Amino acid sequence: MPSPKLVPLNLTDDERLSLTAWSRRRKTAQALATRSRIILACAEGGTISAVAAELGVSRDMVSKWRGRFLASRLEGLTDEPRPGRPRTVSDEQVEAMITATLEQEPPKGDTHWSTRTMARSQGMSQSSVSRIWRAFGLKPHIIETWKLSTDPQFIEKVRDVVGLYMSPPENALVLCVDEKSQIQALDRTAPCLPMLPTTPARMTHDYVRNGTTSLFAAFDLASGSVIAQPYRRHRHQEFLRFLKLIDAAVPKDLDLHLVLDNYATHKTPAIHQWLLKHPRFHLHFTPTSSSWLNLVERWFAELTNRKLRRSAHRSVTELETDIRKWISEWNKDPKPFVWTKTADEILETLAAYFGRINGSGH
Repeated sequence: MPSPKLVPLNLTDDERLSLTAWSRRRKTAQALATRSRIILACAEGGTISAVAAELGVSRDMVSKWRGRFLASRLEGLTDEPRPGRPRTVSDEQVEAMITATLEQEPPKGDTHWSTRTMARSQGMSQSSVSRIWRAFGLKPHIIETWKLSTDPQFIEKVRDVVGLYMSPPENALVLCVDEKSQIQALDRTAPCLPMLPTTPARMTHDYVRNGTTSLFAAFDLASGSVIAQPYRRHRHQEFLRFLKLIDAAVPKDLDLHLVLDNYATHKTPAIHQWLLKHPRFHLHFTPTSSSWLNLVERWFAELTNRKLRRSAHRSVTELETDIRKWISEWNKDPKPFVWTKTADEILETLAAYFGRINGSGH
């Protein structure tokens, strides 16, 4: 049977203005923004199926909010009251508090809002502020750091490195190379206590430093295996020795494409002269301040989390031996890391992010 004819949905000018504002304002709860877009699309004459496909929601969702709007107009787009204790904080108060959190400067020269200062500012309880912040994923007490690359060849280098990851050259090996410097041989001042039911493993806060080493590593993009060697220093001399180690370990019929950062030891005259004599080596440099592009950094994170963070060593020699054993075990069952984002996707994401921060008023 044909579907029943839809009741026309007509908007007043005031309703259209309110719905448009709710759908576009970044501070609006996303559920309300989606409902507003549904009503605006329906008002343009769209069918339930067409609106659902356009907005990427279900037909039931479109039908529900279209009916709610026809019955109660704008008030029908808010959530219906649930059983239990009546709300003590209105939608207007929630919106005002969220707006203050995101847009207003904290009082008394503070760098960020706390639940107490926000509660005093908005005239509500501290627990209400805490619940609302959790619901909206707001954490004023947390700040993350980031660094912007100023490399004038940033785009070209991103395309070069990512292109190497996404489409490796034939008859060649792609190696992600870097040094993990200043690995400390730390020994705890008391033995570590093992994990027990309801009690995590424990170690002393203080420790004894027994020296440092540096680990040079080359991560094979295809297989996930690693060529690595610890050295007590990380000068160009050690890097040259590591290049010779790679040269000896890889079959001579394969070209070598090395992804490197811009550390000075990678570009000395001695390194340049050696590379001229070994033309199968091709170096690809990541942009400055862009270590996230080098997949060996992901492998270093595995080494840190699975071996170094909880280890105790009485000497550098003991530390280096332990690292070699762990790498040997890794190479018995290596795990490659698969790069999935294209260069265009990375650049589009960065462009969108820069657009946001440039328009933030800071």
